[in-house]
Amino acid sequence: IGPGVPVYEGMIIGEHNRDNDLNVNPCKEKKLTNMRAAGKDENVILTPVLPMTLERAIEFIKDDELVEVTPKNIRLRKTILPANQRK
Repeated sequence: IGPGVPVYEGMIIGEHNRDNDLNVNPCKEKKLTNMRAAGKDENVILTPVLPMTLERAIEFIKDDELVEVTPKNIRLRKTILPANQRK
């Protein structure tokens, strides 16, 4: 998803490079401190967001996921939204 998009619990917001699911909080901001380390924040590179089409969403989902289709958006989400109930 792109920046500024509203999210909810159970919504799929990105792709993990391993087979397991990773629960994250995208609304949590990075803590700013007065201490600066050389090269600490220089290597943050974000890949561009690929637009989600219905065909791509259907290919992407697994057995425990759903595709939400609205007039303005195509979203991926978990079947069971709360993370503690999915375990």
